[in-house]
Amino acid sequence: MSATDPRDPRGYAADAPLLQAWLRFTADVRDGRSMPFSIPGHKHRRDLVGEVIAGDVPMLAGLDTMKQDHALLATAEARAAEAWGVDWCRFSVGGSTHANQASVLALGQPGQSVIVSRTLHRSVLLGLVLAGLRPVWVHPSIDAATGLPGAVPVDAVEAALAANHDACGVLVGDPSYVGTMSDIAGLADVAHAAGVPLVVDAAWAAYFGFSPSVPDHALARGADALITSAHKTLPAWSQSALLLARTTRAGGLLDPDRLERGFEASATTSAAGAILASADASRALLQRDGAELIGRLVELVGVARSALSAIEGVEVLVDRPASHPDGPLAVDPAKLVVLLAGTGAHGHAIESDLLAHGMTLEMADRDVLVPIITLADDESTVTRLIDALTAAIERHRGQPRRITASAAWSVRAETAIPPRDAFFAPHETVRADAAAGRICAELIAPYPPGVPVLAPGEIVTVEALGALRATRADGGRIAYAADATLATVQVVAER
Repeated sequence: MSATDPRDPRGYAADAPLLQAWLRFTADVRDGRSMPFSIPGHKHRRDLVGEVIAGDVPMLAGLDTMKQDHALLATAEARAAEAWGVDWCRFSVGGSTHANQASVLALGQPGQSVIVSRTLHRSVLLGLVLAGLRPVWVHPSIDAATGLPGAVPVDAVEAALAANHDACGVLVGDPSYVGTMSDIAGLADVAHAAGVPLVVDAAWAAYFGFSPSVPDHALARGADALITSAHKTLPAWSQSALLLARTTRAGGLLDPDRLERGFEASATTSAAGAILASADASRALLQRDGAELIGRLVELVGVARSALSAIEGVEVLVDRPASHPDGPLAVDPAKLVVLLAGTGAHGHAIESDLLAHGMTLEMADRDVLVPIITLADDESTVTRLIDALTAAIERHRGQPRRITASAAWSVRAETAIPPRDAFFAPHETVRADAAAGRICAELIAPYPPGVPVLAPGEIVTVEALGALRATRADGGRIAYAADATLATVQVVAER
């Protein structure tokens, strides 16, 4: 396909073999040159269920032959590995959830400990269930001024490694869901001093490392593996993600064979070609035009931060130097986080107003809004967001209040038995009040952000139940629980 194909407006196909194959296949369908006798079952006919199947092309017997004679996926993944400066990469069509779980499966043996940041996504914890690893939790600092998680302390990770000589790795999320960042180089140093790899879930910052306007990605700062979601902040299909690693072949600490087995163990055998092609195209975009596009993104976020922080009572999350009275804070320059406590307005009311204008938010709780601005935004969309937020805040302005840290960040867990043991143990359903002191058999989290407050194997505490109930009473969603009303909780059955 030529660079003038309107379906490839920037001409990335020449550098993105999966995108080029998708363009070719969909043109064959359009022009009647395709007559498949393989899946998917719709066979590209749109007179059955309609346009919903448009663009759906399988990887096997679609972008490539069933036997992958052209090695298109391997070529695309090799180019991504080179772009991030490592020797191993796989594209996932199961999002960062699959990539996280694959990385955990690659780390150790059942029964070994692993050092884990407690504010990681639930997919990591369920990866521990699959792998049979025992989590040793480390908690990020909670920023007193904002109630949000800050850096994962290097000394806390170092202490956890010193106390757990069987540890097989360190798992952290950076940047966090709200864009706060840790000292990845320092974390890598203490992990490597203990002889274990550092794995970083960077789901929200696929653009790191491709522009001087943003920090280097975690691999460039010493991490051994990086998980990132192409679909969250890049122009890629939903569910597209990448798992990248520096393996023992290139002087790293991760076994490429274990990585491969971990990835394949939890991957679909019917990968969606359009998802893969969009990840390939997004990698090409980062390499060719990333510096320009990411620079513009940071400028747009800066405009939004300036405009919103000028509203009485509104704060936005930004970097703070060590000399600041509230202490240092490092924040992704392309992340917009709006703090409402000083306005008295309730985040759910603001979200409702924006939904009425067709604007969705990534996260809204009482005190915090997270609108995601991406490479696909421009001055007009950001201006509309600023105007809508400004008007909604004024409509709902009330008495200023103190910020209260979300249960997702503030509750401290006590692990009684390994998550895998609790997951597979006989369980019973009891009244929530009667669950206090029992071992939790399920995962319960406010969503977003999907960070567990209670997880399999942890002691159900009055504090955790109270925090979850307060979240629900305030209009938040309780996710993953068998009983989202929190009237009952599933606990490990007593023998």
